[in-house]
Amino acid sequence: MGFTTEDQVKRFMQVVPHLEGLIIESGVILLKYFLDVSENEQERRFRQRINDPVRQWKLSAMDLESYRRWWDYTKAYDEMIRATDSPHTPWWIVDSNDKKSARINCITHLLKSIPYERVEFDEPKLGKRQKRPDDYVADGIARNFVPRVF
Repeated sequence: MGFTTEDQVKRFMQVVPHLEGLIIESGVILLKYFLDVSENEQERRFRQRINDPVRQWKLSAMDLESYRRWWDYTKAYDEMIRATDSPHTPWWIVDSNDKKSARINCITHLLKSIPYERVEFDEPKLGKRQKRPDDYVADGIARNFVPRVF
């Protein structure tokens, strides 16, 4: 897209694995996901956005450019994966042609990737609620309620 020079991109690709290693060493769990979608599905979604006034705001100039430059983006994506995938911080590719299953699969993977220990729950006692005072009157207090539409 021309946001950076080729030298800046190369340097970034060299530095990222080292930076990620430092992050991992500090105790952070770092998971990297790439949501992958096919050419046909991308086109279907873009056409849906073009034809639906409620979704038109979702279609940006960057989206249109990514559509036109599919193979440039694919090449850049492949290079990024190749340069920044490592045993300590691998990329996880999520098939995102079906949004719902992509979300479920990604969230499931994320949750299974994080060590979890059940914390004991001490059930609290609510106790007894105090009695309404005989002298309580709500009149005269300004209250603005949202109208019920549902």
